[in-house]
Amino acid sequence: TEFLIEPAQSMIMTGKGSGQDVTINPYFGKDCFTIVENIGTRPFSIRVKEGRKIIQEIPIQKSKLKKVKLLKNYELYLDPNPQGLAKARVDYEKKSE
Repeated sequence: TEFLIEPAQSMIMTGKGSGQDVTINPYFGKDCFTIVENIGTRPFSIRVKEGRKIIQEIPIQKSKLKKVKLLKNYELYLDPNPQGLAKARVDYEKKSE
């Protein structure tokens, strides 16, 4: 799924439940990986949270891809670049047992 991220916009990708998630995680309720690719021309960052606790903040430069472990209680956010529009692609991958 591809997204445009406005400079003043932070998006939750998964974790809040029906009507709140921007993407559908086919592995919801299980540990998995999320793959976030910067397909735009500006860097942006992702943030992984558990409740109010920030687990990771990861910058993603243009044309780069990050694979991040997403535990079943974690929420994934895309955070904007204040200098302008960013573009991302998000996918999920099953975590091997």
